[in-house]
Amino acid sequence: MTPGWRTEAGLDHRREEPSGGRGLTRRWVPRTPERVVPATLPLVERVLRARGLDDTTGPAFLDPSLQTMHDPGLLPDIDKAARRILDALTGRERVVIYGDYDVDGVTASAILIHMIRAIDPDADVRAYIPHRIDEGYGINADAIAQLASDGARVILSVDCGITAVEPALVAARLGVDLIITDHHNPPAVLADLPAAYAVVHPRRPDSRYPFGDLCGAGVAYKLAWRLATMHAGGDKASPACRSLLIELLGFAALGTIADIVPLRDENRVITRHGLRQLARPRNEGLHALIHASGLDSDKVDAEAVGFRLAPRLNAVGRLGHAREALELLTEASGERAKELAEMLSSLNEERRRVERSIVDEACRMAEEAGMTGPGVRAIVLAHEGWHPGVVGIVCSRLVEKYGRPTVLMQRDGDMCKGSGRSIEGFNLHGALEHCAAHLDRFGGHDMAAGMACRTDRLDGFTRSFLDYCNGMLTDDDLIPVVRYDTEADIAELGVREAQILEKLAPFGPGNPRVRLLVRGRVCGQPRMLGARGDHLAFQLGSTSGSAARIVAWGWGDKAVYIRPGEMIEAIVEPKLSTWNGSTRVEPVLADLRVLGETGMSVGQRYSVGADA
Repeated sequence: MTPGWRTEAGLDHRREEPSGGRGLTRRWVPRTPERVVPATLPLVERVLRARGLDDTTGPAFLDPSLQTMHDPGLLPDIDKAARRILDALTGRERVVIYGDYDVDGVTASAILIHMIRAIDPDADVRAYIPHRIDEGYGINADAIAQLASDGARVILSVDCGITAVEPALVAARLGVDLIITDHHNPPAVLADLPAAYAVVHPRRPDSRYPFGDLCGAGVAYKLAWRLATMHAGGDKASPACRSLLIELLGFAALGTIADIVPLRDENRVITRHGLRQLARPRNEGLHALIHASGLDSDKVDAEAVGFRLAPRLNAVGRLGHAREALELLTEASGERAKELAEMLSSLNEERRRVERSIVDEACRMAEEAGMTGPGVRAIVLAHEGWHPGVVGIVCSRLVEKYGRPTVLMQRDGDMCKGSGRSIEGFNLHGALEHCAAHLDRFGGHDMAAGMACRTDRLDGFTRSFLDYCNGMLTDDDLIPVVRYDTEADIAELGVREAQILEKLAPFGPGNPRVRLLVRGRVCGQPRMLGARGDHLAFQLGSTSGSAARIVAWGWGDKAVYIRPGEMIEAIVEPKLSTWNGSTRVEPVLADLRVLGETGMSVGQRYSVGADA
């Protein structure tokens, strides 16, 4: 691998990374404080060691192979589910895929539709996606009854259903075989699972599956894989289905990135290889979506998926009906795909306008309610005018701004429905479990959840949630954390090193971008960037005589801390910048703190002491 792995014999050269402390805006924490990395190693090797990668694990991480993906047969109930679906195709029974309205659910639905149609082009397979506002998240009993009345004999859920106890009973009573595939938090006790025909979930209490962090599209991909091999009558799929499975990695990567699951283990494999498929999409819908997003196919990385493609697929489910997103991903006509992609782009612009309006109003309400000051460690707000399809994104914006768990709900008569987002280290799902007596229903993950309650219970829920958060969190917990991999000298930030570090991509949860702690003196006056001076750039020179141009997005209002001649420590992300055919490293600032001449930070806000 590159670079070569080396072991330093001299233990006297080892050092512990600094304990962290605070910068101007965040708490600084070494990514793996328990690891002691030899300071004499080259920068790239220090970063890899800090991430737990050595000469055994490093090569496989940098070049993840499809051969390392886990056997789908290890998932509980997957063989039972696959056999029932294949029997339905043989018996000409109707199969309905019941999806969710977000990117994960839509891509999961598309994966199984494509595979079932590849196995049997004449299959009676249909899709059902609930309306976000009218029906809400998850499987609902009324929809099951209607689908059964319309002729469904097998209903296959994707990205939902793990808590669908009542709908499972309704399906059984109506003679419908309900197959649940999901990845959301399952019940802790096996007996509490829905009494469905099959429940495919990597974290079922009895699961032997070695990786529990698949998203809904990842679980659906595993089922598609098992369908293909079982249909072929062995351990290998037919050549046509094998080719399709490679193509479907693009859909699985979309869902994996959009659902913000950890990009490690086979999620990393799915994402790395799926992004390659997105770079040369054969699917008309994906091709049209990428074009409508203003992207070149070879520029589709995890960041482009998260900020350009996923929001467009999500927008139609937020402001309209997600079936148009699914239609796009299953459309064979290039002309129709182009129309749908342009419609999704238009809806995304509308979503952004609605989002900005609600963010402004929610911030004002939170500040007026005293939920953004010391001693109050969560935000709970409700408003009858908020669009329920957008409150989840607005929650994320408030978490970014105020650094505390946030729940926003839309009041609609005698019911309130909403979303919540959390901060690092705080289990939002656990907090909602504590408040369950006030809620009609809830579900989700540690970091994100949805919930509903009666309006007359809203005050009780608000008090219970705030009390729980105030008791579990400290004011220090509300200061965002920035983690860095290792210390570095500016002289080490070369183009070759940055290119090698880019091989750690795709970046995301569980595998964030590399961040380095650098130290130096500000050279000259910072230069303001942007029409309104919202950003800035400055030269930072190290004691070794090297210097680098640091770009600080959104730091225009903090220029006062970056004075010429000031000694600072900064956490930066090394980024490659190409202009007029010349490539250089241009680190991007994450945070900084000003140092005194002794090398210690100054100012109460960003002291370095162990008690900081």
